[in-house]
Amino acid sequence: MDTLSYKTISANKATADKQWVLVDAEGQSLGRLASKVAKLLRGKHKPSFTPHVDCGDNVIVINSEKINLTGNKWNDKTYIRHTGYPGGQRSLTATEMFGKDPARLVEKSVKGMLPKNKLGATLFRNLNVVVGAAHSHEAQKPTVINLNEFK
Repeated sequence: MDTLSYKTISANKATADKQWVLVDAEGQSLGRLASKVAKLLRGKHKPSFTPHVDCGDNVIVINSEKINLTGNKWNDKTYIRHTGYPGGQRSLTATEMFGKDPARLVEKSVKGMLPKNKLGATLFRNLNVVVGAAHSHEAQKPTVINLNEFK
C-alpha cells in the first residue's frame, strides 16, 4: 500500500475557508448559544479543522437582548472583575450586566469557551454581538444559521 497517498491536509491562514454567519439569539439559552457560537468561531464544524489555526467563521449575533437564562441565574450568577488595587474586587449580577449592555453578557460567555491564548484572542475578534436586529455587516452577505438545527 502506498502510504504517501494518505496525507493529512492541514489548513493554514491562506487556505482557510472563512465565511460570514448570522445567528439570531432570540429565545436561545445563553450557555447553549455560546457553545455553538464558539464552535463556529473555532471552525470545529468544518472538515478542514486545524486546532492551531484560525479557520473558523466570522459570526454576527443579533437580538442579544432577547437571550434566556434558566432558573434563578438572573440574580445568582455573578461576574467578578478586579480593578488592580487592593480591595478592588467588583462584582455584577447577570441582571445588572444585562441592564448596562446585553451584548456583553453574550460576549463574556463566548469568550470563556474559547482558548486562553493568542489564538483565542484572535478568534474573539471574529465575533460581533449586536443589540437589536440591525447590524453593520450587510456588505459581507452573511448566511443565516438556525442554531436549533446546528449540532
